Amino acid sequence: MTGPAASVVVPTHGGAKRLPVLLAALAAQDTEDFEVVPVVDGDVDGSEAVLRGWTDRLAVRPVVFEQNRGRAAALNAGAAAAAGHILIRCDDDLEPWPDFVSGHVARHAGEASGVVGLTTNAFPDTPYARAYGRQANARSIAAALALPAQRTWRLWSANVSVPADLHARLGGYDGRYRRYGWEDVDFGYRLHRAGLPVVVAPELMAIHHGASTTTATRAVRALHSGAARETFVAIHGAAALEEFDGPPGPVRRGWWDRLVRGTSALATERTLRAYGRLVDAAVPRLPPAIAEKAIALAVESAGKAGVRYPKRARGTF
Repeated sequence: MTGPAASVVVPTHGGAKRLPVLLAALAAQDTEDFEVVPVVDGDVDGSEAVLRGWTDRLAVRPVVFEQNRGRAAALNAGAAAAAGHILIRCDDDLEPWPDFVSGHVARHAGEASGVVGLTTNAFPDTPYARAYGRQANARSIAAALALPAQRTWRLWSANVSVPADLHARLGGYDGRYRRYGWEDVDFGYRLHRAGLPVVVAPELMAIHHGASTTTATRAVRALHSGAARETFVAIHGAAALEEFDGPPGPVRRGWWDRLVRGTSALATERTLRAYGRLVDAAVPRLPPAIAEKAIALAVESAGKAGVRYPKRARGTF
């Protein structure tokens, strides 16, 4: 068997300040049987120079795009350049534990599968984090760990791994996704449709340093994520989205649901940023329950607006 056991593929855009944390964590791994394949998706801040500065401590082989081509293209280019038998996708804002690489490799000792390591957000002490972010992070992890095996594919994201030959067989990531997210969900769904298990490995959880720190940032991301669902449905059909969401529950018609839907009609990137600034300024003076609801209104209405009015999500990722 030639080549390293694993290749850590790192898509990055504007990551010069984030990369040193990740690279230091990778340099401290309990194995050296891996390479790092960062893909600079348009070098806007000297990221390539940062990466070159680590070649004496890590087996780093950067791939550099002259222009931004999107995360799916970056992930595919990294996979094409990788020599490892296991491809570990690791976003540039993660800080994994020392057994990150060896743990992912060990999880592939049996049948072919995809492996999800999950992430936990690290927050600075902001009004958003105190009132909403930390609680939402805990709920998200608990929900992920409770998912039945047939739905774990929807967790495919920033900290995952798959055998290189399986990645090639599935055709890599779909370049039609240019909004925030869902190229990951698409890949997980194709694993699922191919009859391959997606295994959650809680011991491989990594710290995520790129979480939203303000209401405005979180809401705009929700808008883009909601809009990206449109691409998923166009490719796979409404039945696939039903698999993502799970069995339909009763239609909710309470006051909160009406408020979210009504507010979504007003949600644009501009209005979400303005509302977010107002809420974050008011949060320290609001009762905790009211503060959390004020932020949740922005996030939930933004997500619904992305689904209902996808063209409001401007720009690409």
